[in-house]
Amino acid sequence: MSLKAFLHELQFDPDKAKSSDWEIDWDDAPLPYKLYRGLPAFPLSAEVPLSLTEARVIAKPKLRELGHFLWYTFGLTRLSQSVFGPEAGEDWGDTLQVCRRFVPSGGGLYPSELYLYLKLEELPSGIYHYDAAHHRLILLREGQFDDYLRKALGNRCDISASFGAAFVSTMFWKNYFKYNNFSYRLQGLDSGLLIGQLLEAAKRFGFETGVCFQFLDRAVNHLLGLSEREESVYAVIPLSAETEMEWFNDKNEDNSEALIYANDLCRELGSIQHEHYMRSKRVLEYPKLIKMNEASMLDCLRSSRQYVGEKHAQHQVAAIKLPEASRLTYDLASVLRERYSPENEFELRPVGQLSAATLLNEVMSSFAYRNDLDGSLSRPEARVFLYGSFYGVEGISDGAYRYDESEHALRQVRAGDHRSWLQDGMSMDNVNLYQVPLCFHIAGDRNHLHAQLGYRGYRIQQMEAGMLVQRLLLATTASQMGGRPLLGFDAIGSDELYGMTALGHTSLIQIPVGYCRCRSRLEGSLAY
Repeated sequence: MSLKAFLHELQFDPDKAKSSDWEIDWDDAPLPYKLYRGLPAFPLSAEVPLSLTEARVIAKPKLRELGHFLWYTFGLTRLSQSVFGPEAGEDWGDTLQVCRRFVPSGGGLYPSELYLYLKLEELPSGIYHYDAAHHRLILLREGQFDDYLRKALGNRCDISASFGAAFVSTMFWKNYFKYNNFSYRLQGLDSGLLIGQLLEAAKRFGFETGVCFQFLDRAVNHLLGLSEREESVYAVIPLSAETEMEWFNDKNEDNSEALIYANDLCRELGSIQHEHYMRSKRVLEYPKLIKMNEASMLDCLRSSRQYVGEKHAQHQVAAIKLPEASRLTYDLASVLRERYSPENEFELRPVGQLSAATLLNEVMSSFAYRNDLDGSLSRPEARVFLYGSFYGVEGISDGAYRYDESEHALRQVRAGDHRSWLQDGMSMDNVNLYQVPLCFHIAGDRNHLHAQLGYRGYRIQQMEAGMLVQRLLLATTASQMGGRPLLGFDAIGSDELYGMTALGHTSLIQIPVGYCRCRSRLEGSLAY
């Protein structure tokens, strides 16, 4: 099968993307976190702050603050035990006990891992893995790597002005064991959810951030000591406390047009291999994931690689202006503790027009972030868009809409109550959409950046969709509601509902949002 056909199946016919005889071996499931063995470990403070209300002014973080930042980004935050109800059939009455993190993940499997390059006084400078299971840093490679990493990012980012960088990777087997080839789509979304959480946490700790989607994959994996048939980095996020740091320089200086090759850069560092534990004794092959990862890699880079966003087509309908809405102010720590993904717990209650307007404004305003695709553009065009089907929202007619961020307005695509349309498109009956007043769809171009970046464009699109989902979930919780990200929906039907096909767009993920009650479960915080 061609890679193009594979991506088409992932989007429009996901059942075909999976092997028909696939069986999940739960007894041999991998751990949701990676464990290195026999390496220097540096414990992090577990006495985390219980409130994150505003940005902190920090010249350079101490190890204590860094530990708090990592815990809020990707730490194990609570232990949850729930009981299966009658809808579970034979499993009714059984209990499920899992460790939760503040960032959601498909099936709670967390295929992403978090690595860091750090230059702090309290630690040896070098490459670290964040050991979420023990809330500590594991030293993988000691040394200063500013020059190496600057070259790996195409000489566009002043790494020397940062105190380090975060690397978000994907371990393929961690959710392939359950989702088979469909895991490739999930892995991009999961990476984006983690990146979105990292960026929001960084704001509260006073860190400047920028997301690098373009880098020399093999050089970065070589720096971290990763086996590319098992794990690969998806994004690099430099971290700085310098507000004047130069990000994503587009000037052609210092022979910046010269090509930088991954193989040449890898020869500057010796290879490292470290033992790690993942629990699974029988790891199956995943050739399609390996092939997609290899096709998405960049083997050489130029320094000047800004992609000016195209003006996206709009539905030619009148804009329905929404009431002016201020940005939400909330305690991030409290919102993260309260965030909940309802299933059959939604309760249909009316949503006010101002509440809907505030939610929409907050989601898209908070989504703005610095990245190497936009470069120095001050107001770049978004590459992912927000659609929604509204029912019973006060002051807004029932219908399917696209949110126009530039005008803070809704453009109605199709009038009426479309809950039955959306419910019929669900592959599972775990959510009753008749109880949901707001059903959002995040959409993007069908051929996202393919002409410029090939198959890497698909991966970037999934990450940006995940980043927007995380902003939506935070804003939803801050608005005293709940949201449930879903991939078990009919993308073709959703595209038809919103008239996306004519615009070259497609639905990437569905998120019902509304008021809800909590299911019965026992939870305990893992914070000291």
